[in-house]
Amino acid sequence: MTGAAAYDDLRCSAKGCRATATTALLWNNPRLHDAERRKVWLACAEHAESLGAFLGVRGFLKERVPVAEIPAGAG
Repeated sequence: MTGAAAYDDLRCSAKGCRATATTALLWNNPRLHDAERRKVWLACAEHAESLGAFLGVRGFLKERVPVAEIPAGAG
């Protein structure tokens, strides 16, 4: 993605939320994914903590980055 406008279309992954995402939660489920694989949940400022906690308590959360820094190949 290039330019700030490209990130305006990214929406929060929280159920029912349509806010613009500001944070990418990079995760994987070791039972299903290779250790290097990174799935992405997007979060707005309001839901970043709760979505991160949901993934973290399960041991899935690997990294938190701004949406502009989502690694190539994540998803």
